[in-house]
Amino acid sequence: MSRVVVISGHPNSEGSNANSVILNELKRSVTELDVRYLDLLYPDFQIDVKAEQDALIDTDIIVLQFPFYWYSIPALLKKWIDDVFAYDFAFGANGDKLKGKDLILSFTVGGPEESYDPLGYNHFTIEQLIYPIQQTAYLTGLNFNKPIYTHRMVYIEGVYNKLEDVQSRAASHAQRLFALIDELKSAPEATINKFIKQWFENFDALPNDSALFTQYLSDDITLIMPEGEFRGHSGFRDWYKGARETFKPNCEHVVEQITVNKKGEQSYLVELRVRLLADTFADSKLQGEKINLLVNELWELEVREHNEIEISQYTVEVV
Repeated sequence: MSRVVVISGHPNSEGSNANSVILNELKRSVTELDVRYLDLLYPDFQIDVKAEQDALIDTDIIVLQFPFYWYSIPALLKKWIDDVFAYDFAFGANGDKLKGKDLILSFTVGGPEESYDPLGYNHFTIEQLIYPIQQTAYLTGLNFNKPIYTHRMVYIEGVYNKLEDVQSRAASHAQRLFALIDELKSAPEATINKFIKQWFENFDALPNDSALFTQYLSDDITLIMPEGEFRGHSGFRDWYKGARETFKPNCEHVVEQITVNKKGEQSYLVELRVRLLADTFADSKLQGEKINLLVNELWELEVREHNEIEISQYTVEVV
């Protein structure tokens, strides 16, 4: 899984003086990075929607990297948003696939800072001009972060700026972008999201050793399950034994929604919507029935030093 996906919207990425520097610096600094150059992937403007949606599903942080064109984004990046942020993917009744992911706008601006002012020749601030993209983030459930942009990023030989100055500003821009990505990747919310993915991947295998799970549970954990209430590690082991006797290994937990709410300095409430797809044993209470079950889960947990997770309450409610 790529933790960071960068969508490069420059129409000529190989000929760019600034955006290319930013992306090359980013590739040297950021691990788990996928840079998608739209101009190279889709020179005919025919977006592979499935491929792009898959790339977004498998990431935590989405960066839109582009030059500011006519107070907005370049045409191919606009079409990418139009096609990829589709109904029932990014919005609509089932369109929650982007919810909770971080969005960063990273862009280069040709004009000087003073021109983007009510008294300047562009009249509006950068923040005002990007309101449509900000609202897109809100509608799709993306976490909108303060954008990173840099002025005076156009080089016209003998007319406007020096190439070395533009590229120096681009390198500084990349460092600011890297710092924000690093901050988001190390945030407790990112740790929790990564832990949830690992938790359910382990659970799908239904290993014999329950210690794989109890190591993350408080000694006095309370589990409120459809089967009843269980307490402590021994209670978890009793419940887990029943689960292993019911469900066949290699089941699938599809996490459809995650909402992380801060409760205290280190404590969080995590709301999950999870779909369980599983086969059951013929001699279990479910008598070999195939399961497609949607549940809401509520976890109370702490993120401690060194990003260690401890769950103190685990509630599952069938929808």
